[in-house]
Amino acid sequence: MRRRTGLAMAGVATLAWGEWLNWRWSRILVGNGEGAAEAVVVLGFRNPQATANVINRWRVRAGIRSIGADSARGTRVIFSGGATSGGASEAQLMADYAKSVLGFDGAVLLEEESATTWENITNVIPLLDGVDRIKIVSQPAHALKARAYLRRQRPDLAEKLVRADDYRPGEWMIVKPLFAAYGLWALRGRKLKADERKISP
Repeated sequence: MRRRTGLAMAGVATLAWGEWLNWRWSRILVGNGEGAAEAVVVLGFRNPQATANVINRWRVRAGIRSIGADSARGTRVIFSGGATSGGASEAQLMADYAKSVLGFDGAVLLEEESATTWENITNVIPLLDGVDRIKIVSQPAHALKARAYLRRQRPDLAEKLVRADDYRPGEWMIVKPLFAAYGLWALRGRKLKADERKISP
């Protein structure tokens, strides 16, 4: 009985840890932002098949729900990601899913050359001209890494970063500990600076 209780408590603690870390990452390097012109940047995940995989489908949904109600007409959605198997790019597969499955009919731009997160940011920068707010959509740790890269490449644009709707309590709860563990490894490997780890006020 005690063993089962201990295992149950450990399981709950692990889920809570994953939830907390993802919540925390979603609130780092973002501000409040004002203005109607908005860019929602959806980062692709390696996608060797001919249609968007489960991760990319979720990222597209998170990107579309991130569009501010007060700025829908002034929002451009940027799908970013190159081809991983010689076929269609991640960006194109995500755009196809957004339009054909979700019925999204807003402004869409594609960035189809990137193979890394650093390249994602480098290549979307020219597409961010004239926007007031920037939202980067991915799993929270990956989105944080991308925000840090934008801050290093273009600090002026990084000042326009605001929260995307890519963290919701309970969503992906069972696998959030895995996302958290991978995120810790990825963020440590990229050596985020101390001021890139603090929750934004």
